[in-house]
Amino acid sequence: MTDRKGTTDLKSAGDEPRGSTPLPSLSPHRTTGAAARLRRRQRAEWLFRSAGLFAIAVGLGFVIMLFGSIAKQGWQAFVQTEVRLDIAFDPSALGVASSPTPDELDQADYAALIRNALNSEFPAVTARQERRELASLISTGAAYELRSMLRDAPALLGQTRSVSLIADDDVDMLVKGNINRNSPTSERRLSDRKIAWIDQLASLGKVERKLNTRLFTMGDSREPELAGLWGAVMGSVYTLFLTLLLSFPLGVATAVYLEEFAPKSRWMDVVEENINNLAAVPSIVFGLLGLAVFINFFGLPRSSPLVASLVLTLMTLPTVIIASRSALRSVPNSIRQAGLSVGASQVQTVLHHVVPLALPGMLTGTIVGMAHALGETAPLLMIGMVAFLVDIPSGLTEPATVLPVQIYLWADSPERAFAERTSAAIIALLLFLITMNSLAIVLRQRFERRW
Repeated sequence: MTDRKGTTDLKSAGDEPRGSTPLPSLSPHRTTGAAARLRRRQRAEWLFRSAGLFAIAVGLGFVIMLFGSIAKQGWQAFVQTEVRLDIAFDPSALGVASSPTPDELDQADYAALIRNALNSEFPAVTARQERRELASLISTGAAYELRSMLRDAPALLGQTRSVSLIADDDVDMLVKGNINRNSPTSERRLSDRKIAWIDQLASLGKVERKLNTRLFTMGDSREPELAGLWGAVMGSVYTLFLTLLLSFPLGVATAVYLEEFAPKSRWMDVVEENINNLAAVPSIVFGLLGLAVFINFFGLPRSSPLVASLVLTLMTLPTVIIASRSALRSVPNSIRQAGLSVGASQVQTVLHHVVPLALPGMLTGTIVGMAHALGETAPLLMIGMVAFLVDIPSGLTEPATVLPVQIYLWADSPERAFAERTSAAIIALLLFLITMNSLAIVLRQRFERRW
């Protein structure tokens, strides 16, 4: 019923007429079915988030396992076993006069000095075969180190000095615990006599483990204890430096023209499609192209950083162009319109306003392309950079190798000592990549502009 003011008098539930439907006590969003559906949605969301976190944890776990395995094997390559011996620089043992010329010192028998020092330590070893086995405790490269010592200090001639000489790779593996002493003799490369001699030297305090500086200062070698990374590092530096000088200006100029100046036509569509397709071409195809064009046709020097940089430039150009075009598209059109509205030409607007704003993205794409080029092996194998090279390259046209190829060569070597040097080379390559990515971040922050 309605009172005089027009308001309705609500009746109590007990006064409801028969046959009328009672009002629901809960809203439609608060019913039992809605609560169950809400719980199912929350459970599904929780499962989805948990699956994502689990996938991230599994991925990080595999990455940690990979880096841990590399570090576990590689850290031992940064230390090297050396044997301290009393070397008598006797002219008669060297086979030179008391006042030799530099040429005579270069051709002297320095291995005889090492044999005499070992015979003094083990006078009971008299058999010829045993003496030859005793001399094999020291690396063949130790004689060259003695020659360098005497060349730098000729006054050592006729004196006796205590010198640390690099040990053979099998001795190094034994000292580092990578050879099982209890295994049968046929299953290990060191005889029982050699192990006894090493133990005797160790008991006298003449077996030392020092920082392996040769790993950072020498080139490749067929002896693991003498092999170094410096030749591959310099080859990578030369190759990437020239690749950057070629790919960055060419890639940026191409992207600017295609994005800002090129007319829309069927020909331009074909060019753009080819650029996108080149980004998916296998890298070995670029190696075949470099072999056929740069080496066989133009006659450029084989295995040189010059040819390698040209091949890697062709491989990285599509990546640089695509990334630069994306960076140019990210610049708002209002920037272009503002430049044109104050009287600037299209070239001035692009060079003075658009390109500086897109430069961080261009640099990031270029660094990504350089990192891709740094890890490539297949195209460089095709142009001969797999050759065994001992000398450190000093120019763009000299034979060289790069870190990925050096890793490939060492991984294919049968000696156990090369396994840890392979891991050390991988660590150096990862540090190279981290440095390049850090440089990309710094450059992006340095040139980034906000509008």
